[in-house]
Amino acid sequence: MSQANLDSIRRAYAKDMARVSASPDPRLEDVFYRVHREDFLPPGPWKLLVEGRYVETPDANPRHVYRNSAIALDAGKGINNGEPFLHAMWIGAVLPQAGEDITQIGLGMGYYSAILSLLVQPGGCLTGFEIENDLAEAARRNLADFRNVSVIAGDAVSRELPPSDIIYVNAAVAAPPESWLAALRPGGRLIFPWRPTVEVALAMLVTRAAKGFEARPLMSSWFIPCAGASSPKGGTLAPNLSTARRIRSLHLNRERAPDESAVAIYEHIWFSSAGVRGYNGSKA
Repeated sequence: MSQANLDSIRRAYAKDMARVSASPDPRLEDVFYRVHREDFLPPGPWKLLVEGRYVETPDANPRHVYRNSAIALDAGKGINNGEPFLHAMWIGAVLPQAGEDITQIGLGMGYYSAILSLLVQPGGCLTGFEIENDLAEAARRNLADFRNVSVIAGDAVSRELPPSDIIYVNAAVAAPPESWLAALRPGGRLIFPWRPTVEVALAMLVTRAAKGFEARPLMSSWFIPCAGASSPKGGTLAPNLSTARRIRSLHLNRERAPDESAVAIYEHIWFSSAGVRGYNGSKA
């Protein structure tokens, strides 16, 4: 394939990502175009996830990776570079801004880390956690030219996160640790794949508002489990798909006891179908 043809494919892909994201940020198309997906994958041919099974590309031509498919990073462990449409929608939901700080949990080999890091320039940084040592090393190599990125090999559940405007989680969580919520700055956004039961698999967007945590379910979302946070520890109420889609807020148990609006209750937090309320009980 000629370089011109590959460039056209990359440009069409970037336009699709910007369209799917529904983001008002005009930089998004340019960033998806500038960051080459094949630079953050194992050597081709690649294994594309198609309807639940891996299909190998016929060769190592980079044109194969510019489609809406998850691509294996470690097929044996089921670790993939996730679907571009899904991540474009997530990025559109959290709207990274110049000067913001992002914590990413689960870098893989760094593709979406590179995109996110460019969207917070100038002035912002990305701190990434990757529990798989070989992937963390690959991410460090791949992101060496992205000066506002630091990679930590280890889990993000047992340690304190840096103060963050965005926490971007690429592994399925039953209940977000309280430490993640504590790391969110005012106006900060936490996006994660919520998997409290076998039936429920939704992307969840949590925003730190003036009087609490707003929560909003987004699209369906399937990810591998997040080590240390994939079990509904201390859970006394589990959601079903219908009640999960009605969630509008999240609360810390130590600050407010669960009430009749509770949809899911865990050891330290609970989700509510009611909006965030002020201290006097009125809706914010």
